[in-house]
Amino acid sequence: MKLAGQVAVVTGAGRGIGRAIASALAREGAAVVLAARSGPELDGVAHEIEQAEGRALAVPTDVRQEASVEALVRRALAEWRQIDVLVNAAGVASFAPVTDAKLDDWDQMLAVNLRGAVLCCRAVLPAMIGRRRGTIINVGSVVTSRSLTGSAAYTASKYGLLGFSRVLAEEMRSHGVRVGVLSAGATDTPLWDAMPGAPARDRMLRADQVAEVALLMASLGPNATLEEVTLLPAGGIL
Repeated sequence: MKLAGQVAVVTGAGRGIGRAIASALAREGAAVVLAARSGPELDGVAHEIEQAEGRALAVPTDVRQEASVEALVRRALAEWRQIDVLVNAAGVASFAPVTDAKLDDWDQMLAVNLRGAVLCCRAVLPAMIGRRRGTIINVGSVVTSRSLTGSAAYTASKYGLLGFSRVLAEEMRSHGVRVGVLSAGATDTPLWDAMPGAPARDRMLRADQVAEVALLMASLGPNATLEEVTLLPAGGIL
């Protein structure tokens, strides 16, 4: 068990990439704190993990709200006394040309994809710094290296996350806390369900493939870190 004795907090754990990462970490022995807005979805993931003899705690959380994030971290520490891994996988997306995009959509993507990750990092850092160990994995996107028409708001939120992560990684080196960004190309998740003109789903990555990379980032020995990883479908599509 690569993560035996460790505790991981995973946001966006109710579905898609977050769910796959939470399950992968649990299979390797981590106690997993599941966070998302949907309680019933979280309960389903927790049940699956427990059925496989893993440990899971479902904590409905709105990552846009500082009080909600702080309550999540307090609950995790009260249950298991430590946090070794944070995975920020909560995310939203909508695509439209800049001239047509709704400002509400901009606000939501910045609030969830960027502000939410910032709030979660700030909340777990005191516990990680206190133990001089921890790994933070922020789920980014390939849009930070390849321009995608209609994705200006989403791209802005992910560029912000990338820049924030780079600075945080430098600030945390002396504290023993690793910070990395996992940027994935198009992944077959419910995110694409309402997207017109999406790539063929059978050509996309699978969520469990993204989870394999997250597990690698979380389970490296303390003398190594993966700070920026880009995972693409073999066909190279977004």
